[in-house]
Amino acid sequence: MTTLLFPGQGSQEPNMGNDFFARFSDLVSEADDILGYSIAELCQDDGTRLNQTCYTQPALFIVSCLMFEQWKEDSGGKMDFAAGHSVGEYAALYASGCIDFASGVKMVHKRGALMHQESGGGMAAVIGLNYDIVSCLLEDESLASIDIANLNAPEQIIVSGLSADVMAAEAAFINAGAKRYIPLKVSGAFHSRYMTTAAQEFRSYIENIEFMEPAFPVIANLDARPYDAIRARDLLAAQIHSSVRWVESIQYLRGQGEMDFIELGPGKVLSRLLRRI
Repeated sequence: MTTLLFPGQGSQEPNMGNDFFARFSDLVSEADDILGYSIAELCQDDGTRLNQTCYTQPALFIVSCLMFEQWKEDSGGKMDFAAGHSVGEYAALYASGCIDFASGVKMVHKRGALMHQESGGGMAAVIGLNYDIVSCLLEDESLASIDIANLNAPEQIIVSGLSADVMAAEAAFINAGAKRYIPLKVSGAFHSRYMTTAAQEFRSYIENIEFMEPAFPVIANLDARPYDAIRARDLLAAQIHSSVRWVESIQYLRGQGEMDFIELGPGKVLSRLLRRI
């Protein structure tokens, strides 16, 4: 069996997608019309715009979808499952036929804009501590304003909160045995309680988006279980302010039988996490 994996924010890089824009010019033109700017020009940016959430999310979705189309045409490969990390979930839904390309572009454009507006937040990677230890630490009153954003690997957990709180928490994690505490270059407290307003606005926005039943299972970040079209809107809205349960998602997929994983998108972040899981 084969699972397609689609990366999330942090995987973007200048010149990504250059090999695909001409090949899939119809999709690129459709995206440009929706966004109001050239996605090809954006991806040639030195990173100034490309690293801003409002631009990063559409760029990653579009490039990942084009890479999927290329893989499908060239390999004729059969897909059994798909999963995407955070915004990568939208490319997984596109690959499964749950959403069409235009709907995906519209959603990630709105999602990126709403999340970009929620400034003042920060995130950090905690390396070397497991989920149980991090959870216990966050029960302390001094760290209660911080949430777990991503469970990326058994001992790689991303925490999220107000920027000052995240920066001040470093000593507590290091003293508890963390090997490293790495502040991330992000503009907001993604996948935390501080994204609740953005999630509510997003849920209203996608009310009239059409979702089809996926042709094969797509594993949701929210609960590490397969999507169905009925609950797609709620899953996508809640994902914005909830933890990305990536370890559990991969464990669920491995539990389905012998599995090959193929990462479609810029970089190899998910492939590295896969080895650690």
